[in-house]
Amino acid sequence: MGSASRQALAAAEQTLAATTGVTLAAGEQLLSAGRAIEGSAQLRGLLADPSLESAEKAGLVATIFGSLDATATKLLLGIVDARWSDADELLDGIEQIGIRAIALGSGSGATIEAELFEFSRAVSSNSDLELALADKLGDPAAKAALVDTLLAKKASPAATAIVRHLVQSPRGRRIGALLSGAASIVADVAGRLVATVTTSIPLSASQQKRLAGALAARYGREPRLNIVIDPTVIGGLRVQLGDEVVDGTVAARLSDLRLQLAG
Repeated sequence: MGSASRQALAAAEQTLAATTGVTLAAGEQLLSAGRAIEGSAQLRGLLADPSLESAEKAGLVATIFGSLDATATKLLLGIVDARWSDADELLDGIEQIGIRAIALGSGSGATIEAELFEFSRAVSSNSDLELALADKLGDPAAKAALVDTLLAKKASPAATAIVRHLVQSPRGRRIGALLSGAASIVADVAGRLVATVTTSIPLSASQQKRLAGALAARYGREPRLNIVIDPTVIGGLRVQLGDEVVDGTVAARLSDLRLQLAG
């Protein structure tokens, strides 16, 4: 994100944190508004235009999104009134605040994180499913209906709402990255980290405890470990926390050595 967008997002997060009575429904409404804005280039341009007066933006929101509840309206007005680096980052901001609102409104962050991770694993292990959800020409409503079918009675309403939004609004992003990013946002709301640990063999309970302790000491937050078994990994671990990757595998160390020798 550009510096203007980072400041706008931080302000929106503060507004959300100070808002009482945030509900799952408000988060869903905010995500729905984001998809509507995404679908209109003209509306996107207007709401992201820093030269447009606040009153004019408020008028647009009132006219187009009059069915939003008071909380969703307040959050959306605050977001569009801020200065964003571009229209795409405005959409990112609406999405992130919508996911945060869902997490706050549901009060079950750890459950949501686990459900998003499990769905991500299911998608990555089924190429047909991944293709169906990632198809750029696919009908968004059909994708949402597919998610409803797959997660019926298997996931919380909060996790289902987040996944339904992500498959309808990929915006060129891979579904795995979207789910991972959403899980990190949910964890951040609860003051935790999500660490995806890739290893060739299962980790014992004591190994997981030591790793979690090391990550907590380094990052100052309790981590949730999502363990991925990948037989192609040659020794060691690869740990991903958001955009940061700590690669301690043998393959990574050999690659670093080759680069040093080449230099």
